Amino acid sequence: MNRRFFFKGAAAAFGAAAAGATESGPRNAGSPLANDFVTVWESPDARNFFAYSPGLTRLATGRLIATMDIGGAQKLPGARRDGWLWCGRIFSSDDRGHTWKQSAETPMVHARPFVAGKSLYVLGHARVPSSKPGSSDLTITRSDDNGATWSKSFPLTADQQWHQAPTNVNYSSGRVYLVMERNTNTGFKEWPVAFLAPVVLSAPVDADLTKRDSWTFSNEICETELLKTIGQPHLVGIPFFKTGRTTSAGFPSRPMRPIGWLETNVVRFTDPAHVWFDPAGRTLHLWMRSHTGSTGYAAILKAVESEDRKQIVVGPEAAPSGESLLYIPCPGGQMKFHILYDERTRLFWLLSTQATDSMTRPERLGKDRVSLPNNERHRLQLHFSRNCVDWCFAGMVAVSGAQGQGRHYASMVIDDDDLHVLSRSGDSRAKSAHDGNLLTFHTVRRFRDLVY
Repeated sequence: MNRRFFFKGAAAAFGAAAAGATESGPRNAGSPLANDFVTVWESPDARNFFAYSPGLTRLATGRLIATMDIGGAQKLPGARRDGWLWCGRIFSSDDRGHTWKQSAETPMVHARPFVAGKSLYVLGHARVPSSKPGSSDLTITRSDDNGATWSKSFPLTADQQWHQAPTNVNYSSGRVYLVMERNTNTGFKEWPVAFLAPVVLSAPVDADLTKRDSWTFSNEICETELLKTIGQPHLVGIPFFKTGRTTSAGFPSRPMRPIGWLETNVVRFTDPAHVWFDPAGRTLHLWMRSHTGSTGYAAILKAVESEDRKQIVVGPEAAPSGESLLYIPCPGGQMKFHILYDERTRLFWLLSTQATDSMTRPERLGKDRVSLPNNERHRLQLHFSRNCVDWCFAGMVAVSGAQGQGRHYASMVIDDDDLHVLSRSGDSRAKSAHDGNLLTFHTVRRFRDLVY
């Protein structure tokens, strides 16, 4: 699995021919910045076992830690539910991602690695043996030797159902902040994005984060409940297609689920000129993938922390006019994205999926496309911004060249002058763009040179 693979068949933006850019090669919109990749994990059976949930962090020693989960249509020990296998993996690299080795297997899915104090943690959710059927509780494991060995998995909740994808982690005032999402309506048997509540979790970095008492949990609000308060959006075409399991836009094979949000990033504004700057430093913003049937929007909320740090209240944000503001322009906001703040440039960096044909009639999509037209998944793009609203295009990170071969759901981390990217990917053997067979590692060299 430590071989280096080079994918050479990529098509450039909007059909122009392109080759992967090298460290000395040209940098322009038509040349992917990091099409070359290292395979971290490869499915032993591409039609039955799939790579999901790439998570990535860097330790002070330079070691890289990668996490993922494997899903598969097999009934095996450790299955989360009948007929479907879920299990997590932890990998490490001491040579800046050129080679990788597996260091642990976990029961967790949707997990992400992060550092707090002198410890390294992986937080996700898992089926706890003592929980009720259908539960998947918040679960965490710790390493005190830089990821060489890991503790058992500790549950933080009981008899609940959680969700998320590996997104960013924020640090401020000696505390760590991140979001996991709880399903507030487990009786809803379809994709429950309308009922996912982004829960802000906060804890002191020097606490034992395997203990529930170390964490502060925010209140819970899902989009369905929020819209009852602020009203339905107007004049933005949301939802883009009529919602319904079998009648979406008249195309039963490509249903439109009820609108919602998911896969939340945490944003903290430190620029005093920003309209949402909080001089007390107690306000966070939540940037979420927006499931609306269209593209180019994220959903946002704000989270306000009490002065004693013992309470966090999540609620709607407003424009300076006082009007409620739920959707905001975000390139790739229709798919899971990753936001990273770079202290050196004081810029936000956005790794997201580029959409190129979301106005195509659903019945005209090829068989290798997943779901509706807004669900394109094979083009990873990079943007930067001073304020998390006005985004400047930095370049294409990776393009698979085929719609059924994903480059998506990626996480990223800064390593000196470079930007490392871990992608949920697939090649010609993949079952679909959603169910890929590879976990791939890419590096954008001298990424700050892309600023203009």
